[in-house]
Formats: sequence, C-alpha cells, structure tokens
Amino acid sequence: MGRGKKFIYGLVIPVIIVAAWYLYTTYSDVPGSLMPKIQSVFMAFKEMVSQGQLQNDLAVSFIRVLKGFLVSGIIGIFLGAIMGMSKKASALLLPTITAIRQIPVIAWIPLIILWAGIGEASKVVIIVIAATFPVLINTLSGFTSTPAGYIEVARLYNLDRWQTFLKVYLPHALPQMLTGLKLGLSVSWMALVASELIAASSGIGYRMNDARSLMRSDKVIVCMVVIGLAGIIMDKVISLFFETITPWEKIAKSEGK
Repeated sequence: MGRGKKFIYGLVIPVIIVAAWYLYTTYSDVPGSLMPKIQSVFMAFKEMVSQGQLQNDLAVSFIRVLKGFLVSGIIGIFLGAIMGMSKKASALLLPTITAIRQIPVIAWIPLIILWAGIGEASKVVIIVIAATFPVLINTLSGFTSTPAGYIEVARLYNLDRWQTFLKVYLPHALPQMLTGLKLGLSVSWMALVASELIAASSGIGYRMNDARSLMRSDKVIVCMVVIGLAGIIMDKVISLFFETITPWEKIAKSEGK
C-alpha cells in the first residue's frame, strides 16, 4: 500500500469522529461545559495561542521530557548491556527490576512529590522511572539474542569485553535498542503529562487540569489534541533520526518486501 493510500485510510476514523462530534453538538442540547462545539474549540485554541499559553506550556513540557528521556536512555542502555553480557549481573538485578516494573508510574507520583516537591526535579524523576524500563528491556533482549556463535568467534580472536561489546553485541542489539528508545520517548511524554495533571504549576498537563477546574471543556480538548499531535510529531522525528543513522535497516525492510 502506497503512502497516499495509507494517509487516506488513516483519516477515515478521525473524520468520522469529527462528523459525529459536529452532529451531536449541533442537534442535541448537551451543555457546552460537557461537550463544546467544534467552533468553540477553535476559538479556545486561538485564544490560548494569542496569549502564549500553548507555546509556553509546550516548551516547558518538552524540556522536561528531554531531560528525563536522556537520563532514562543512559540508565536503560547501561543496565541492559551489563545484564545482557553478564549472567551474574542479570541474576542479581533482574528480579528486583521485574518487581519494580510492576508498580504503575502513577503510584510513584505521591512519593516523588514528598521527596522532591512539585518542581522540575520531581517531573524528571517520574519520567526516568517510567521510561527506563522500555529502554532496558529492549536493550537486554537485543544483547541476549546475540548468536552464541558470534560470541565464540570473539573469544577465539581474544577480544576483550569492550571490543566484544563494540564489535559483536552492539551491532546485533542496535535495532532493538533503538526500538526501546522510541518506546521510552513515548512513555516519557505520557508520564510527564500524568505528573503535570497531578502536581505542577506549568506545562501542558497543568494547563489541562487548570481548564478542567474552570469547567472549560473547550480548552481541555485543545490540550488533549495538542498532546496527541506533539506525541505523534516526536515519534516521527525520532523514527526519521533512527532511519538516518541505520540506513541498512531500511534496505533490509525494502528487500524483505
């Protein structure tokens, strides 16, 4: 299926949703505070942009995501690589990591707020807790799936740990590591918005919660749409970046078709 057809197919459900929204708000007596009309949402969007609210909130949220994502990427890749190359490290760390993974990120928020307040530090810590695991698990999977024959050849050539990492493990695990980073970015964005909804004085999640408290459902919907679009844009940007640094993956996919 070509890109044009994919794009058209992708628009079908959004168009149906918008049409149903228009018909429902136009031909029913639902209060605007519960379900605003499409025109009201557009007006709220223009108002928020003209006042600089959306731009400022998105800038604050993006900076928080970038900080947390970078830290979680470093921690996840480091631990995943260590555990993937050492069975002892995996036996030592994996049970604890698996147990911590079962705790929903939202359950960490009250404790993190007690420790770090509602400032920047708490948002970054929450993102790190949420995003580290997708990166770690995918990195670990990439390392542990490295063929034993490759590792045996490295031993025959007397490669040390660092050389084995660079020449054997890393090339094989890189696609899964990049997948983990991509998932980690998505999780970072969702975790940030959740933390801002609960305790924040700035950011897109804070803006949505503030609109909710004022019964401004039009602004709430604007924030929801912007959050979704921002997530899609970040996903596309990081996907294009990964395709640029791994051109062989694109070639392999095209040959597979």
